[in-house]
Amino acid sequence: MIKIENLSKYYKSLKAVDGLSLHVKPGELFAFLGPNGAGKTTTIRIMTGLTRRTAGSVSLNGIEVGPKSVAARKQCGLVPQAINLDRELSVYENLTIHGRLFRMGRIERKQRIDELLDYVEMGDRKESLIKNLSGGMKRRVMIARALLHSPAILFLDEPTVGLDPAIRRKIWALIKKIQQRGTTVFLTTHYIEEAEFLADRVAFIDKGKIITVDTPRNLMESIGSWAIDRFVDDDMKPQYFASRKEANDFIATQSESFTLRRVNLEDAFLSLTGKKVGKDHS
Repeated sequence: MIKIENLSKYYKSLKAVDGLSLHVKPGELFAFLGPNGAGKTTTIRIMTGLTRRTAGSVSLNGIEVGPKSVAARKQCGLVPQAINLDRELSVYENLTIHGRLFRMGRIERKQRIDELLDYVEMGDRKESLIKNLSGGMKRRVMIARALLHSPAILFLDEPTVGLDPAIRRKIWALIKKIQQRGTTVFLTTHYIEEAEFLADRVAFIDKGKIITVDTPRNLMESIGSWAIDRFVDDDMKPQYFASRKEANDFIATQSESFTLRRVNLEDAFLSLTGKKVGKDHS
């Protein structure tokens, strides 16, 4: 569904994306994780036709992405990091403008708007002004807008940033529901548990390059099942063990106190890159 071959994007001497190759399967929920400045947002902007690539190729649903590739853009919907709805217009008016941009007929557009607002549980707020909605409601409207023209691929760039944990989990449920309807979902996030919970596969990216691609379970099991955290030289250092018994046996030989926990996806990323996953403004 998404095919990237040797993709590069340079800004003078800066290599924002450096020879990146990646394939995403139809119907897959794929997470793209990396530290600040890793190149995640730049890659999404290239895939959605908002930024020109320096080299390489990108195709969406078999259609090559280019600066004038309207057909490729119709294959995807985008929910960006920033809220970019018109605050002075209503929910319905915002979606209507989007439908017109994609040349949807009036009857089809109205039916699709009503269907999607019910789908994201915003049917009773369609006449509300955007400026009067909560952050979670705005995110749901943006997801509905991105799905309006029935794209094959949905790009979610930090879709739950700034939301409280309860609202984040409601958005997670909506994202899984979208995938279950057959849409391919490409997700970037700095909430590591989000990718761990949602993704079928995960790619770790650092300095514009893919470090590894695998399932969350395989990535975590590659370093162990249990971890202990301890302070070393004023820094928190994790140590990984294959079993809880091995971790407890080690703790029993030590005089200091430890925190024992399950290995998570961030441990795998930290082990491979020496960095933590973070919010990206690249």
